[in-house]
Amino acid sequence: MKMRPGSQTGFLLCGKEWIEGEALEVRSPWDQGLVGRVTVATRADARQAVNHAAASLRRTRALPRWKRREILEDVAAALIEQKERFAQLIVAEAGKPVRLARTEVDRTVLTFKTAAEEAARLGGESIPLDLTEGNEGRWGLVQRFGVGPVLAITPFNFPLNLVAHKAAPAIAAGCPVIVKPAPQTPFTALALGEVILKAGWPEEALAVLPLSDADTAWLAEKEDRIKLVSFTGSAKVGWELKAHSGRKRVLLELGGNAALVVHGDWKDLDDAALRTAHAAFNYAGQSCISVQRVFVERGIFQTFLWKVVDIAEKLVIGDPSKEDTEVGPLIRQSEAERVEAWVKEAVESGAKLVAGGERKGSMIAPVILTGTKPGMKVHDEEVFGPVMLIEPYDDFEEALAAVNHSKYGLQAGLLTRDAGRILTAYRELEVGALIVGDTPNWRLDPMPYGGVKDSGLGREGIRWAIEEMTEPRMLMMAGIG
Repeated sequence: MKMRPGSQTGFLLCGKEWIEGEALEVRSPWDQGLVGRVTVATRADARQAVNHAAASLRRTRALPRWKRREILEDVAAALIEQKERFAQLIVAEAGKPVRLARTEVDRTVLTFKTAAEEAARLGGESIPLDLTEGNEGRWGLVQRFGVGPVLAITPFNFPLNLVAHKAAPAIAAGCPVIVKPAPQTPFTALALGEVILKAGWPEEALAVLPLSDADTAWLAEKEDRIKLVSFTGSAKVGWELKAHSGRKRVLLELGGNAALVVHGDWKDLDDAALRTAHAAFNYAGQSCISVQRVFVERGIFQTFLWKVVDIAEKLVIGDPSKEDTEVGPLIRQSEAERVEAWVKEAVESGAKLVAGGERKGSMIAPVILTGTKPGMKVHDEEVFGPVMLIEPYDDFEEALAAVNHSKYGLQAGLLTRDAGRILTAYRELEVGALIVGDTPNWRLDPMPYGGVKDSGLGREGIRWAIEEMTEPRMLMMAGIG
């Protein structure tokens, strides 16, 4: 990748070469300073990337497991060595506070290390076939083979780790991969692509293409040599993509408006309030599992509410490159204006603004609302901004019903020490994961991750993604031996 003092120029990565063409300016969400210019891929580039990927499939499938594991381990080692480089890229183009950016690099290291372990475990089984008379001597093997070229469409909010969650399982499965990064954050994906190639992954089996939305849709919908589309982004775009992707496999990790239930038997409210505030407002709420809706048993409601308000008002807001910053900018000023309008709409409809809401450019002071109800955008939709609703409840079943009163179902959190309530919530909540004893934004990268309802289809998490990216193939043997 070509570099300039103070900015960067990314030539799109397609097969064996870096290609120069029409440039897209990438600007900092914090101060609109120029981060760099990146080449925009054309439809012809996309077609060429598929040509390379299809031609390389035999080679990637044939890579022995030890080699796939070695490549993945070498990527992890390079990320450890280049941690600060990647963290600063994330800060520059995504506006993520630098401490959170470093944490993202650490998580990505774990993602590649886990994929390396799973590559070595990817096996099969022996199937007995002499189960009926006349089939003596017959036996079978089942092994999993990579499905073919994977199209990975990734968002801006985790520009390193969410690329890794698609590329690392693809490498472990032996699948060529074409990455389409978000236009706001292409440089991190290009830098990771460079690291993957240096680790020994076949050049033809990787492309990083900053494509237009129209050409991305064409690639997903019309190019039959793409066998699996893995998309992380908005529910609207994801479901439209699936509807037009024909026979391709489609994995969708979409939005959410994550809920947390705090029951009265939870004793450490100081810790609960601290975790909740950070889970709602870190990275300005730009995560699909950021805490958005909080339901608190009425007996502790006021105490909990004001503890959270006190913490939220002390959070350090500002320049994401500063070590002490906890809440940075939204990705674009237009997003901050949208969040501001949604909060105003809720207040005009009867909600009470308890804290925050002041906007300056792309920055919004963390917002806490109460008195919200269904029908308000802040209640029903994914805000994807620093907004949290805190509401009281009287009955535990009422709280569970409130959590389920959503078109989303990604993750939910539950703070209670009662085993019966935990098991009831696990049975009744319509979510991909229930996080007990913590907030719903908790995630460890090897775990299965995904949602129900409008929150998605399929699961990420390395072992589960590898399973999605492979297919079983049967070998029957007769009359041998």
